[in-house]
Amino acid sequence: MIAEPSPASDTSQKCGMPSASYSSVCPVEKENDGQEATAPASAVQNGGCVKNSSNSTPKERKKVQEQCENVRKKNISRRKRSSQPENDEDEVEEMVEAVTLFEVVSLGKRAMQSVVDDWIEAYKEDRDLALLDLINFFIQCSGCQGMVTAEMYQSLHSSDILKKMIEKFDEETGLQYKRIMARPWILTVTWPMELEDEGYPLVKPGPHWKKFKANFCEFTAVLIQQCQYSILYDGYLMNTITSLLSGLTGSVVRAFRHTSTLAAMKLVTALVSVIQNLDVSIHNAQQLYEVEKNRTPEGETGPRLDELDRKRKECQQKPVEIENMMNALFKGTFVQRYRDVIPEIRIVCIEEMGSWLKLYPNMFLNDSYLKYVGWMLYDKQAEVRLKCLQGLRGLYEHKELIFKMGLFNTRFKSRIVSMTTDKEPEVAVEAMKLVMLMVLNCENTVSSEECEAMYHFVYATYRPLAVVAGELLCKRLFCLPSGEEEPPNAKKKNKFVYSLRRLKKLITFFLNHGFHKHVTYLVDSLWDWEDGLLRDWECLTNLLRDKPMRKEEAFTDAQESVLVEIIAAAVRQTAEGHPPVGRGSRKTLTAKERKTQMEECARMTERFIIVLPELLAKYSSDTEKVTNFLQIPQYYNLNVYVAGRLEQYLDALLTEMKELVHRHTDLNVLEACSKVYSILCGEQLAIYPFVSEALHHLIDEMVMDFSQLIGEFFQEEDGLGVNEEHIFRMSCILKKLTAFHNAHDLTRWHIGDWTLKILNFEKENGGLPAETLIPALQCSYFALLWQLELVTESLVTETPSSQETLSELSEKMTCFRLICESYLNHHNKDVSEKAFILLCDLLIVLSHQGVDEDEDFSLLKFLPDHDLQSRMIEFVKDHVFGENNLPEEMNREEAHRLDSVYRKRIILAEYCKLIAYNVVEMMTAVEIYKHYMQTYHDFGDIIKETINRTRHNDKIESARTLIVCLQELYQNHMATYRSNNSRKKQVDSSASFASIKELARRFSLTFGWDQMNSRESIAMIHKEGIDFAFHGDSQDIDYYLPPNLTFLAIISEFSNKLLKPDKKLVYYYLQEFVTDHMLLTCKGEKWHPLYCYRSSLIGTDDDAESTIASSFREWPPPDKSKVFATKRKFSDGSIMDISLPGSSRQTMDLQSDSQLSYFSWKSKTVTSEDIVDEPGPTEQDIAPRMGDSPESLHEEETEELNEDIDVVEIDEGNL
Repeated sequence: MIAEPSPASDTSQKCGMPSASYSSVCPVEKENDGQEATAPASAVQNGGCVKNSSNSTPKERKKVQEQCENVRKKNISRRKRSSQPENDEDEVEEMVEAVTLFEVVSLGKRAMQSVVDDWIEAYKEDRDLALLDLINFFIQCSGCQGMVTAEMYQSLHSSDILKKMIEKFDEETGLQYKRIMARPWILTVTWPMELEDEGYPLVKPGPHWKKFKANFCEFTAVLIQQCQYSILYDGYLMNTITSLLSGLTGSVVRAFRHTSTLAAMKLVTALVSVIQNLDVSIHNAQQLYEVEKNRTPEGETGPRLDELDRKRKECQQKPVEIENMMNALFKGTFVQRYRDVIPEIRIVCIEEMGSWLKLYPNMFLNDSYLKYVGWMLYDKQAEVRLKCLQGLRGLYEHKELIFKMGLFNTRFKSRIVSMTTDKEPEVAVEAMKLVMLMVLNCENTVSSEECEAMYHFVYATYRPLAVVAGELLCKRLFCLPSGEEEPPNAKKKNKFVYSLRRLKKLITFFLNHGFHKHVTYLVDSLWDWEDGLLRDWECLTNLLRDKPMRKEEAFTDAQESVLVEIIAAAVRQTAEGHPPVGRGSRKTLTAKERKTQMEECARMTERFIIVLPELLAKYSSDTEKVTNFLQIPQYYNLNVYVAGRLEQYLDALLTEMKELVHRHTDLNVLEACSKVYSILCGEQLAIYPFVSEALHHLIDEMVMDFSQLIGEFFQEEDGLGVNEEHIFRMSCILKKLTAFHNAHDLTRWHIGDWTLKILNFEKENGGLPAETLIPALQCSYFALLWQLELVTESLVTETPSSQETLSELSEKMTCFRLICESYLNHHNKDVSEKAFILLCDLLIVLSHQGVDEDEDFSLLKFLPDHDLQSRMIEFVKDHVFGENNLPEEMNREEAHRLDSVYRKRIILAEYCKLIAYNVVEMMTAVEIYKHYMQTYHDFGDIIKETINRTRHNDKIESARTLIVCLQELYQNHMATYRSNNSRKKQVDSSASFASIKELARRFSLTFGWDQMNSRESIAMIHKEGIDFAFHGDSQDIDYYLPPNLTFLAIISEFSNKLLKPDKKLVYYYLQEFVTDHMLLTCKGEKWHPLYCYRSSLIGTDDDAESTIASSFREWPPPDKSKVFATKRKFSDGSIMDISLPGSSRQTMDLQSDSQLSYFSWKSKTVTSEDIVDEPGPTEQDIAPRMGDSPESLHEEETEELNEDIDVVEIDEGNL
């Protein structure tokens, strides 16, 4: 607060001006109780003007820093409500405390209009005192807890004034000084430097400070609103405020810049509102003048006419003055701060600029102001770009404003279009909305090619973006060509033709833009904008049922297929009411929305119950259409069959599905039919007996045919004499039974026994085609799972399971497992891969038997032995990684290549599940990890997820697989290097070594940012890596060169994951392997990996080779008479004591617990300074240009070690 003028005379006062001695300290905010603490009255300072506080003695400056807030008691009555009860002592005390503008606005207890009216009244009595109160308000809102002094500057020359505008730091007292010009004063703000980094009111968290920001913005708006009829045009108020805010915006202190910029921008917005009101006043004044002038005889004037003319001219002059005020604030604040390094300040500037452009286009809607918005479209902060687009959208929504934006469209249209692919989804959505307005309201601004590119976003994963693109597509696709007008009531007169025309446009769009095949996503994007077209079930079905009246109305086969897909997708969208997979989670529907959805679903069900059997009969020969039609019944409201008495249509549906099962052998159709039967066979449904009987009758027919064929097969010389037609018929029925066995329990028909017999026959004799073996494998697996399910249910229902049943099931599973193992080497690739997939699934099932269930289930438990694991990993290597470099694999068409990748992903995922569920040894993953880099594009996600899952199971063992993988790759690299006699070429300069190093970097990234959680794993990797680098037989001419020294360059990729104290411990361990002879001979490029690894541990960047040996002597050898016992407390609560002997190296075994017991440390001094992280760089508050600071600012990673290290000196004799 700036205190009242002292009654003492000021020797520097000139020209009869009042005293210029004003000083105070800001209050301290208390967020918890929502009130502001004030200093006692005894703390009020009544001293003279402090002209240059930096020249005071240190004692005086310290006194200035520590003094409390002065309490100005004058005009307290203005702060009280007139209706304040006298007997309410608590409220009276509260109102007495709120004596400054900052306190009143911060508390928010009074209406802002009454607060401003009180201030205006005080301004009219003593404008200097009121202005100082307002200045103090802006200073306090900046969070300044320092002292403010003021002095007159009228007597100073302009050069002297500029010299006083300084901002400096006094190192002796730790105080920061800021000089600001606020006519007619020069303000000096003094505050402690240590308070600069504290939060200020505008950015402090909590509801209190959020409300304060709203009150602050409201105060600035109401201030201008209430002053517009009195003191706004006195030439004194706005000059002072403008100079003050302009001075604060030039400060290096973020709080001053942010607060002053927000205040200035809100003031301009309020002035825009004032000038809008003036337009009405000018119009009214002009009308009154014209009326009075018409009444007055020509050539005569009267007092009333003169008064109206004077008022008219005053009203016409006011907009000019207000525009001058806005220009001063704009140039003094916006131009200086729209490129500020702080994003919040840039956001304030651009957000208010958007409102000015829309509210007062006569002044702001020109290229001089629009250019700032265009420039900020390139801002690095997403929120700034978003505000720019939102402001522009407000302009493009009004066609009358667009004609002024021709140059802006030419300059920045391409940038706006490109922002639809912004990395921030919200920005991309806003850009798409803006492009849509440009397309609809600005003719020929967006080209047709750019529009076509926008249409593709209907398939975007982010649903809001896809919905906006769908709106654009509907408005452009369904509109009539230019020059044509749709006849009135055209939709009602011929609804069929109207819908037909629109559907044809939609289908043509989908077929012509064949870049995507997912109709479901197209329907979801158009769902909110298609005007009921996709929910007009009667029209959609009639287009397929009825024959077209004219030839041009007929659909082609491709168009019919797309229409059927659209119908199926629309049915799903209606029934589920949520977007498809990949477009967000299910949205919660309100009760009204849920009711509407249920009504629409019932209407859809009634329609398709009637027409679906007819459509299935019409398109029964078309596999694709039938498959899509069979997706519809799963979304039925099945109670409609009984409620609507539509049982005859159920009979028709079952009849058609039975015909489809007998007619088709396509797996998709058969599985769709099986799923429909499964849905209709719900035991709680009234139609269950009827559907169940039809299903059993169908299964009986298929089983009878199959048993007859299988009997003939084994009667003809053990199957060797049957013809191909017989085998083909048997394969077709087996496919159908397999499809139904997937969703239905067919155990009582004993189909699994027959399929096992077929598989055994192939195992012993061979000769059966893949079309028979693949469904036989699948059907056998389903049969075993259904039997296991029955046994498990008996356990749940506490029905005793006979030992006979379990033994029989165990024998069948063992038989099927052995068959799958033998089929791994089958000559048919499809059969071998199917056997592998089923074997993996079966092993997962068997490995978890007898754990939580009855002990009898242990008969079923099985874990693969080492031989089987080796065969399976070899199968993965051959079928997944072994074909990547084959010529025929590279030359395949894109569609075939994608199918091959999909098949390989399934195989790899199946085996990785075995690793993740501990069915096979974790070390087998080494062979998979080796191909991480080469196959990153196709299988990188699977391998990375495997690493994460195994790390969750066992961190230490998972880390060991990574280091073993790197070691084996390194050994292969060295073997190739030595076999090629590449002595002249450096080991670490080849492409294969670089790929190993890159793989290590990728492995390091999988550990994430939690260093505490991974510290034991990282330590083990370094320990294993160092041992590997220095052990083994040297193959180099230099006998003392470690055999695998270059491996240190690989494990250096993990050094950044070590905690600071662990880096020193790893460095001590490394020193134990460096002998004295190595220190004397470690010269040349061969020793460079050792130096690089050492640098990654201690953080030096010196490249001089001469420092390699000396670097190992940086820490002096320890005193042999003492050792240091380090007690380390880990996150799991365990305590580890590490003795650091100084004589000999002791080998310690690798542990898999949470302690760092991997190293035999050499004695070194460990101090508390080794544990504390170094402070990060200080962030700069301001930069000359907006783009300079983001590159220079680095967010330091702050990790809490959560560990206690006590260093205790122990006499060696007492150990």
